[in-house]
Amino acid sequence: MSETRNRPPAPSIRAAELSDDAELARLDRETWSPLHSVTPLPEPPYEPYFDARHQPGDVLVAEDPDAAGRLLGYVRLVPPTPLACNAHVLQINGLAVAEEARGRGLGRALVRAAGEEARRRGARRLTLRVLSHNKPARTLYEAEGFVVEGVLPGEFHLHGEYVDDVLMGKPLTG
Repeated sequence: MSETRNRPPAPSIRAAELSDDAELARLDRETWSPLHSVTPLPEPPYEPYFDARHQPGDVLVAEDPDAAGRLLGYVRLVPPTPLACNAHVLQINGLAVAEEARGRGLGRALVRAAGEEARRRGARRLTLRVLSHNKPARTLYEAEGFVVEGVLPGEFHLHGEYVDDVLMGKPLTG
């Protein structure tokens, strides 16, 4: 059998719905890691995923093709500021892939979907922030055309170490 036949079907990527709240909260808790998070490990009672700052319209989700409603990943896309003069820019403000779905290109598919959605919304640039020690994410972003546009040295003190905040971006035009 070919390698392609042994691969599970690709998850479908769609816009999040309010009913995805519990699944997104679960995914957020399960994928929490000091490699990418600047917030403490989530502990009960757990907060809902959607709140005043995080709305369903900001999120694309990857749904498990074998289990409707089970989410394997998400990407959150938001304006970096509320300023009208900055409205041509959108920012990836969260990306998660479930452990069982890693290594299958889902992160890449979500980043590409975010770019397509940003273009659809009229954005000219897509930006993100990533911790300097998160080599897997940085490698993915660079492979998808993001370049380092700035570094905030020692921006975060995490687990006894100072970690740089790396600002990356890419144009969506041309």
